Amino acid sequence: MSHATATKTAAKKPAKKKVSAFSTRKVDPAYYWMVVPAAIIFAFFLYLPFLDGVKYSFTNSQGYGDYKFIGLKNYIALFQDNRVGHAYLFTFLIAILITVLINVIALFLSVLLNSKIAFKNGFRAIFFIPYTLSVLVIGYVFKYIFMNPLPELGKALGIKWLSTSLLTNEQLSWIPIVFLAVWQGIAYSVLIYLAGLQTIDDEIYEAAAIDGVNAWQKFWKITMPCLSPTIFFNLINQLINGFMAFTQSYIITQGKPRDTTLFYTVYMYQNAFTYNKLGYGCALAWFMILVVGILTLILFKTQNKWVYYESEG
Repeated sequence: MSHATATKTAAKKPAKKKVSAFSTRKVDPAYYWMVVPAAIIFAFFLYLPFLDGVKYSFTNSQGYGDYKFIGLKNYIALFQDNRVGHAYLFTFLIAILITVLINVIALFLSVLLNSKIAFKNGFRAIFFIPYTLSVLVIGYVFKYIFMNPLPELGKALGIKWLSTSLLTNEQLSWIPIVFLAVWQGIAYSVLIYLAGLQTIDDEIYEAAAIDGVNAWQKFWKITMPCLSPTIFFNLINQLINGFMAFTQSYIITQGKPRDTTLFYTVYMYQNAFTYNKLGYGCALAWFMILVVGILTLILFKTQNKWVYYESEG
C-alpha cells in the first residue's frame, strides 16, 4: 500500500470519541444517599440566605414586618454615608497591617520551627494552640487585660500612655484589635508555612552550603522563591480575613471611642440588627463582597509576576 493510499484510508476512519473515565463507572446508591441530603442542607443554610440578602438589599426592610422594593436607593445612600467611607478606610488599613504582621512573624517562626532545634514538635503544638481557642472567649479575656491589668502595669512602670486603658484612647484603641487578630492568626499561617517548607528539597540547601552560601542568602534566594506560592496563599487568606474581621472589633471596642475603631463589618451589623435597617445592611454586605472580589481578582491576575513555580524555573 502506497503512502498516499494509507493516508486516505486513515483520513476516512472516524475520529475516536473520547469517553469520560467516570461515564461507565458504577456508583453505589449509598453515595447519593449521603451526598444529596448534605448538599440540600448546605444550600438551604448558605445559598438561600445568600439570595435573600440580594433581595433585601433592594428593599427598605427593617428585619421584620412589611417592606417594599426601593431599587438602588440603599446603594446610592451607601456612597453618601460618611461613616461608610471612614469604616472602609479603617478596615483597609487594619487589614493590611494585620496581614503584614501575621505573615512576617509566621514566616520567621516557621523557618525557626523547621530548623534543627530541640523539642521542635512541642513548640509547634504550643504555637498552634491560639488557633484552637474561641475568638469570642479570647476577645473577652483580652478586653479585660487591656482594661485592668495592663493600665495597672503601666502605672507601676511609669509609662504614661499605658497607664490608662487603651480602649478609651482615640489614638491607640486600634492596638488591642490588631494584637488579638495577630496573636490568634499567626498559628494558622505557621502551619501553612511549615507545610510549604516540607516541599523544599534538602539537597538544594546542601548544594548551596557547599558553594559557601550563608543563612541569609539561603533564605532570600532559596526559601523565599520556593515558598512564594504559599506566601501568596497566606496573603490572600489573611487579607480576606482582615476585611471580614468582626468578632475582634465587636467584642473589644464595638467601634468606640467615637467610631475611631469602627470596622466595616461592625457598621454593617449595627445597621442590620441595631438600627433595624436590614435592607441597608444587606447593601453594605454586598458592596463588601464586590470590593473583596475585585481585590482578590487583581491579586490573582498579578501573581505570576512574583510567584515562582517549578515548572517555570
